[in-house]
Amino acid sequence: MANILHIDSSPRGERSISRSLTYEFVTSWKNSHPGDTVTYRDLGHHPVPHVDESWIAAAFTPPDARTPELVEAIQLSDSLIDEFLAADRYVFGIPMYNLNIPSTFKAYIDQIVRVGRTFGIDANGYKGLVDSSKKVLIITSRGGAFPPGTPFAAYDYQEPYLRAILGFIGLIDVTFIHADSLNLGDEARQQSLAAAKEAIAQTITSW
Repeated sequence: MANILHIDSSPRGERSISRSLTYEFVTSWKNSHPGDTVTYRDLGHHPVPHVDESWIAAAFTPPDARTPELVEAIQLSDSLIDEFLAADRYVFGIPMYNLNIPSTFKAYIDQIVRVGRTFGIDANGYKGLVDSSKKVLIITSRGGAFPPGTPFAAYDYQEPYLRAILGFIGLIDVTFIHADSLNLGDEARQQSLAAAKEAIAQTITSW
């Protein structure tokens, strides 16, 4: 049995493409793996706070030297990291905003990427502390299209950043499904959604 951490980051509700696709994946996965559990976090409707000065002070103070105020300042981060590390697999729904990820998901990343918890530093440099065998599925929704090998690929700061930051903490088995071209006309939109749903079905059997 596996524990899946399912996170949505779109502020939209029923109109959200990324939400509908992650729901489709997780529902199909549960039907095929009824023993697995799912932990759900909705960053789009319930965002986590941004890092502030007290958080930084707490993160770089040894746990046994933290004041009660610093313990409180880092408590949510500790809880989010515990939840993250307890998962065996990850399913993230992330729309593209201005060529990158929403600020809600960036705030979450900043809460969980922490020295001594999800990455370390030694004589050889940085080292991810998350089990590298864990799998990540990221489903994005995009108004445009940024295919590799085209001039538009240079504008995609979403996938490269997510691969980099997840790899930084140890997660290297990352699969992307892009529902793109959503603002490029009905035909392009429908073709992209159909391709995304087909990719979801294929991932269910291979993931």
